Amino acid sequence: MIDLSKATITDMVSVAFIGIGISLPEPYYLPILSIGLFAFSGAITNQVAIFMLFNRVPLLYGSGVIENNFETFKASIKEMIMKQFFNPQQLKAFFQREEQKIDLAPLVKSADFSPAFNALSQSVMESKLGDMLNIFGGEKALETLREPFAKKLQSAVVGIVSSDSFKAQINHHLESSSLNNDLRDSVESLITNRLNDLTPKMVNDLVHELIHTHLGWLVVWGGVFGGLIGLGSSFLL
Repeated sequence: MIDLSKATITDMVSVAFIGIGISLPEPYYLPILSIGLFAFSGAITNQVAIFMLFNRVPLLYGSGVIENNFETFKASIKEMIMKQFFNPQQLKAFFQREEQKIDLAPLVKSADFSPAFNALSQSVMESKLGDMLNIFGGEKALETLREPFAKKLQSAVVGIVSSDSFKAQINHHLESSSLNNDLRDSVESLITNRLNDLTPKMVNDLVHELIHTHLGWLVVWGGVFGGLIGLGSSFLL
């Protein structure tokens, strides 16, 4: 669970101070022994605390912190993500940036306007003009208008989507509260579903993986500060 090499070295150094202190005469006996005893106490205490962080220990209230607070841990992650990354202000700023990138003109230019012309042609043939056009070749007579119609319609649509008023409408809809709320609700639902897949053990392992390289130093510093406290205490006894 912890960095055994650091913990073991700290324990060995502490025990060595205890052994040396016991063998020394006064006035060196008490300071060196106190350093060893307090350092060993600090190191062991931190090792137990680290163990209790990830494991439940019978009769030790508060042990198994991560597993005991699993639901709170998940709720905190969700709240942090939603507040820090998906709040209404940030979503609005995101849509404003995206709106500036939107250019529908190339899409319009590559579009096929044949369905529009076909619909127009059908409407004309079904109207009163249809009987008259039948005299001049019927629907085939309209075919010569297909390409000019497509170019005119394409030009008109490009002008619409490139206009400031159209872009303002796009921006308005992108920034609309309903769109923001829908996106936020979707993200929140996605995060909730993903967090529901987690188990206490998975969270335990995740947290341990994130901080395990630093846990050994807790033992080391526990021994160091314990030794310093022991040294100071020896002058007061």
